[in-house]
Amino acid sequence: MKKYSKILATITFLAGCGIAANAQTHDVVIAKMPFQFVAGEKTLPAGTYKVSRLSDNPTGPLLLTNDDNNISVFLLPMASEGFSAEKPRLTFEQVGEEHFLNTIQTPLETYYIAVSHSGVIEAAAKLHNNGAASGASGNE
Repeated sequence: MKKYSKILATITFLAGCGIAANAQTHDVVIAKMPFQFVAGEKTLPAGTYKVSRLSDNPTGPLLLTNDDNNISVFLLPMASEGFSAEKPRLTFEQVGEEHFLNTIQTPLETYYIAVSHSGVIEAAAKLHNNGAASGASGNE
């Protein structure tokens, strides 16, 4: 009898894993980024990235991976909304040449990612300083 209960437990576990894996495969976005960008607190190089959910919880963590560069970043969305008719995509807040990931739209959810205010301020200061430096050099 114990043998059958172990087999039943194993089948139940494997069936549960299959259902969870199937649910996650529908909520994946693959995007080719032609520029470097900031996701969370990390600057990532240009390349092809995959965004996937780590749980069935829509406000749970997301995993952003680039297999070419062996890069993985965990992102915790500030908020999410249910299904949208728009196509899956990533959107960014741009300050000067810096791109900050702020929205991930998948087939099932739209996730809003917190943008580092200190990163935005730093990028704006860099933009301002470069403008001031080029203006000063033009006056000499």
